[in-house]
Amino acid sequence: MSESHTHNSPPPSSAFPLAGALSEVEAEELKAALGADNAGKDLPRVSGRWILLLVLAVFGAYIAFVTPIAISLAIRVKDLAPDNEEYLGFILGAGSVAALIFGPLGGQLSDRTRTRWGRRRPWLIGGTLLGLVALAIMGTAPSILILGIGWVVAQIGFSQVLNNLTTIQADKLPEFQRGKVAGLTGFASMAAPVFGAIIGGTLASQSLLLFLIPGAIALVLVMLFVILVHEDDSRGNTFDQPLTVKTVVSKYLFNPRRHPDFSWNWLGRFLFYFGLTLNTTYTAFFFASRLGLPVTEVGGIVAIVGLVGIVGTMGGALGSGFISDKLQRRKPFVLAGGALFALGAVIMAFAPDMPLLIAGSFLTNLGIGIFSAVDQALLLDVLPERETDAGRFVSITQFATTIPQALAPIVASLILAIGTSAVMEKNYPLLYIAGAVLTILGGLVILRVKAVR
Repeated sequence: MSESHTHNSPPPSSAFPLAGALSEVEAEELKAALGADNAGKDLPRVSGRWILLLVLAVFGAYIAFVTPIAISLAIRVKDLAPDNEEYLGFILGAGSVAALIFGPLGGQLSDRTRTRWGRRRPWLIGGTLLGLVALAIMGTAPSILILGIGWVVAQIGFSQVLNNLTTIQADKLPEFQRGKVAGLTGFASMAAPVFGAIIGGTLASQSLLLFLIPGAIALVLVMLFVILVHEDDSRGNTFDQPLTVKTVVSKYLFNPRRHPDFSWNWLGRFLFYFGLTLNTTYTAFFFASRLGLPVTEVGGIVAIVGLVGIVGTMGGALGSGFISDKLQRRKPFVLAGGALFALGAVIMAFAPDMPLLIAGSFLTNLGIGIFSAVDQALLLDVLPERETDAGRFVSITQFATTIPQALAPIVASLILAIGTSAVMEKNYPLLYIAGAVLTILGGLVILRVKAVR
């Protein structure tokens, strides 16, 4: 599959003397490996001000994105269809599908955007404004259908913002700062739901403000980044290949043999997040079953466990990101993240009481923080064709998390039904062990990446 090139495109095959003696696939793998080895080594250090503005923008985008998922949508569904709570699942699913479809398209268009303000900033502005309008629609929606349409549009807008904020890191961050920045942005993304819950609890009775306040926070913080961070003029970029419908569709896929390191990282991320989603889909029901309580009475317990988990996740993200940069190592941390999650999941699977459940939950969240932060840095290290198709590959990476979010709940339901009896209603131990196995496999698969230590 031929690829488009800008005036900054990578050197042709003739720049690699061994290419003529290798097969086409081997030559491409050699170029990819060499490119990954040097990816970001020649980029200048970004300033603390740049990092702060990026972290604030990520926090703003996430608070607008996750507050509806965490609380706002549930409140509106309860208002509009009090006897049909299942509509919430349909709305969330429709939004995820929309983001899955439009993500790679937006990534390709972002790569090819030619303006005096650069390639990424127009998409940050457009995505934020689109998301804000959608939140206003959701806050005033007179029906479930309009609420669902609003969420689909919001997903499209804010997913573009988040994708472009990640792509900007691929454009600008040198290798030795990627772990630290991934840890800080991971911290911001995990803090956002906490603030979203506070907003939701404060404004639960005011539908419009419930949606607009998070949107306004996103608008202010993302626009600060757009206004204060410079991006090079992209009007001089040229492309070898026109953007046709056929080209767009073909670029939703990639050749794993051509980009082996990216492929192994994609698969490892997929396995980890599949295991994670298996273990988080039925959290409330699991705690109710293990503690012998009705589901309606475990909300406070889940909240306490969640707060302990946030401490573990944030600590893991910040600590591992900084240390990973310091040691110039990624793979040991990714493997450790998978192993810690697996250990915590096994403890929870057989925990007989609350203290062990909390301990297991803390370990799983510590693993999530370590894995997510360092794997984000590793992704930037191995991102293919970063000068021409960075947005496209960042968007394709999102498939590794969105597909598990769609499929894992279905698989979890099937696992829970295995070996059930009058004595054991649902097979939660098997579910948590399955999640543990997948997260371990995710860490092991990423060890196959060759260009990163």
